[in-house]
Amino acid sequence: MNERSPNGRILEAEGVVKNFGGLRAVDGATMDVREGSITALIGPNGAGKTTLFNVLTGFYRGDAGSVRFSGQPIIRRPPYAIARLGMVRTFQITKALSRMPVIDNMTLAAPDQPGERLANIVFRPAAVRRREREVHQQATELLEVFDLAELADQYAGTLSGGQRKLLELARALMTRPRLLLLDEPMAGINPTLGKRLLDHMQSLRSREGVTFLFIEHDMEVVMGHSDRVIVMAEGRVIADGEPHEVRRDKAVIDAYLGGAAPANGTGEERSQ
Repeated sequence: MNERSPNGRILEAEGVVKNFGGLRAVDGATMDVREGSITALIGPNGAGKTTLFNVLTGFYRGDAGSVRFSGQPIIRRPPYAIARLGMVRTFQITKALSRMPVIDNMTLAAPDQPGERLANIVFRPAAVRRREREVHQQATELLEVFDLAELADQYAGTLSGGQRKLLELARALMTRPRLLLLDEPMAGINPTLGKRLLDHMQSLRSREGVTFLFIEHDMEVVMGHSDRVIVMAEGRVIADGEPHEVRRDKAVIDAYLGGAAPANGTGEERSQ
């Protein structure tokens, strides 16, 4: 996490296009994320936000455009290769391995485990055991940070929706990411767990230098917890700036906020 992006922008996308048959879901989107920031990506239903996430992280192959992570082109790389570079994502619908204990969900995410190769188990057993202890300790420490340590031995499928969100965030951190993309992290969780998740984001940014890009529909969260807001509509980026600037942008008001800027920075419409 100590490497720095060459121009202060950890992620840069230019002219990204993604078609599904005759539908152009992402239509020349251009954006960047500054290293060390917490950046929100918002927009009305069907704006192309999650599709753009999928292109950025390699789950969809873009039809045109370029994407660079810390100066390296990644537009044609598979998700696992992008994750190894330090860009990791979570999903709107959590992907916990429900029939495995919480602690195993965590340890499976750790990179560089020699025990994954049979030859190492036979010829390097000491190294395998040492790394397993390190991974287990890291997983336990993260579960303690997210108040999930007491649930370590329970099956992930028994957790509440909010606890699964926290588990997914904790599991993503096992990879030691530099940039973490969160797809609607507040969806389906109660306010108490939501506040805890937001506090963890701020702490991880301050303590570990993790950069965040998140899709969110809750305008109070967006305006109160992001440094910068990127707005999409009809597959394109239509605004980009600090929360107070974006909130007053006429194009954003027309496309997303329903024709009137909210007085308290919140909006009623849901973005997906």
